[in-house]
Amino acid sequence: MIVVVAAVIEQDGLFLEFPGGKVASGETHVQSLEREIREELDADVDVSELLLESHFDYTERRISLHFYRCSLRGTPRPLLGQQMKWVSRAELRALDFPPADKDLIRLLS
Repeated sequence: MIVVVAAVIEQDGLFLEFPGGKVASGETHVQSLEREIREELDADVDVSELLLESHFDYTERRISLHFYRCSLRGTPRPLLGQQMKWVSRAELRALDFPPADKDLIRLLS
């Protein structure tokens, strides 16, 4: 089982495409999100309530996925070569998210 956390960040009616990653050994979910956001977006984050927990079985592994409502402190900028995209609620369903994210997309859109 791989435990993954993702931030649900909404600003001005737009969502930042769910940054996050694997929880390292000995980390809490909050610590993991704080570390991931700093590493990926060079910003600090306030972690709020758990929005959704889901489990998904891929062929080679099982994922336990935890989505937390978060707010950014500072202006994010991508550090790892990834694109940073803000999308509206209406756009969420049209985007190609991994199967494990589908329940969250239904919840938000």
